[in-house]
Amino acid sequence: MWEPRQDTEPVRRKAPRRWAAPPRPAWEEEPSKAGLAGKGLALTIACLAVVFPLWIVIVTSLSSRKTIDEAGGLVMVPKGITFIAYRELLNGGQVTRAAIISILVTLVGTLFSMAVSVLCAYGLSRVGSLAHRWILMVLLATMFFSAGLIPTYLLVQSLGLTDSYLALILPSALSVFNILVLRSFFMGISQELIDAARIDGAGDFRVLWQIVMPLSRAVLAVITLFYAVGYWSAWFNASLYLNDQDMMPLQNVMIQLVQKQEAPVGLSQAIRTGQLSGLAIQMAVMVMALLPVAVLSPFVQKHFKKGMLTGAVKG
Repeated sequence: MWEPRQDTEPVRRKAPRRWAAPPRPAWEEEPSKAGLAGKGLALTIACLAVVFPLWIVIVTSLSSRKTIDEAGGLVMVPKGITFIAYRELLNGGQVTRAAIISILVTLVGTLFSMAVSVLCAYGLSRVGSLAHRWILMVLLATMFFSAGLIPTYLLVQSLGLTDSYLALILPSALSVFNILVLRSFFMGISQELIDAARIDGAGDFRVLWQIVMPLSRAVLAVITLFYAVGYWSAWFNASLYLNDQDMMPLQNVMIQLVQKQEAPVGLSQAIRTGQLSGLAIQMAVMVMALLPVAVLSPFVQKHFKKGMLTGAVKG
């Protein structure tokens, strides 16, 4: 009887490394060295195109007036770092007040928008809910047709929202696109889980809170970031509905600095006496406006593929 050789050792396969590229399909050719070099060069150029302007803005905001005058404007190579621009901006003047207003409007507006969007999307995702098709058609129509700027302003004025912080939230509280993405993601959740919860006596709000939302963390994180960035970067509603300069958010103060070349209250004297550079103040305000988005984006980046793309395709 034939017996296998005892000296034969089993072939041990090496475990794939975490940084190794995923296996290619059989029909896909291996990339050439020229192709890899071209991709690396293109990515490097794209990264530099994004990082280099940010570097100039940050370095200029941290430079003294003497360094800025020697450079003739924007500073690319730092020569001594000073935080005098940020210290003067955050001393309790107009910029500090505008930053606090922007933070509060962003927090309150994002919570309100997410609450309404989630409730609306969950209702539209349940087949058989009251008039869900007609409501969906109305929402879709608003994506292609709008009343226009003047009727919107007259509506806000008739509701008494002018010179009110609600004018910064309510006119742009909902995004139909975000609602459709949430709806598509909710429709992809297993119906068996929801039916099991209903058999146990759970109502719609409990199903939404304990089943649907925990399974939708990825898309909720992405949509929350979309709303937060929209509120933080918004300036048009404030310029349209607010007349009091003390109520202006940070973005409108930045416009006054960059476009109108007007220094905030309390800084004009420091600029005239030579303690500060107007350019450093402008760059510092830009950094303050970009900092929250730059800090939050990396934490939500991992959810983009699972939340945004899956939610847009499902359903």
